[in-house]
Amino acid sequence: MTWIKTILPKDWDEALRNATSWRKKMPKEYGTTPIPSLAVLASPENGGGIVESHTLLPETLFHAFSTHTSLMNESLPLNRAQHEMIATVVSVANHCFY
Repeated sequence: MTWIKTILPKDWDEALRNATSWRKKMPKEYGTTPIPSLAVLASPENGGGIVESHTLLPETLFHAFSTHTSLMNESLPLNRAQHEMIATVVSVANHCFY
């Protein structure tokens, strides 16, 4: 859950709705989380997670997550497990606690 101000989906203006258009291009397995408690904590109704923390800057949200979506494209040679492994190693190397 974020500790900064976020804008809930019910309050999104047209700019924010357009800024999240990249979600339609994400591989379907990225639309779910295997850990139910995280899905609840990061739900938009609870202030969201990393995506919702960008709602104050719609243009930044669009460009950052459009890039991420392109990198997760199903036509690329890496599968989700490999993406997750790379993300985990990078997080450890960066001393990231989440």
